Amino acid sequence: MTGVLATGVALVFFWLGMVVAISFIEAPLKFQAPGITIPLGLGIGRLVFRTLNSVEAVLAIALIVLAVVDADWPVAACTGLGVAVAALAVQVGAVRPALSKRTDAVLADPENVPEHRSHAHLWYVAFEVVKVAALLAAGVSLLG
Repeated sequence: MTGVLATGVALVFFWLGMVVAISFIEAPLKFQAPGITIPLGLGIGRLVFRTLNSVEAVLAIALIVLAVVDADWPVAACTGLGVAVAALAVQVGAVRPALSKRTDAVLADPENVPEHRSHAHLWYVAFEVVKVAALLAAGVSLLG
């Protein structure tokens, strides 16, 4: 395994680990902590996910550069990376603005928090699932 390929494997699995840890472990557990209100949790979530998405963008760019530098990446790895990058782009460009609008409304009037989750939240989670599957496929393909 070349150094470029090994770096690619490490970055793919690092990205995968961040998404799983934050989106599927930290985010739901945050609301179970004593004293965390919906507005407080949303404020924390906004900061955490803005940072996560920024780090993901850096990882995506680094992985694209590595795939270009090492033209021997398997097609499945490139496809998985492409799907993950596309999912991230949709989340940041289309879904997160809708989530921010809802968060703004909740933070402006914390006494009238809607009881149901927004459709945008469900779309964000769906794209997280797609991203996890794509990164897992890319990482396994790079190891193969």
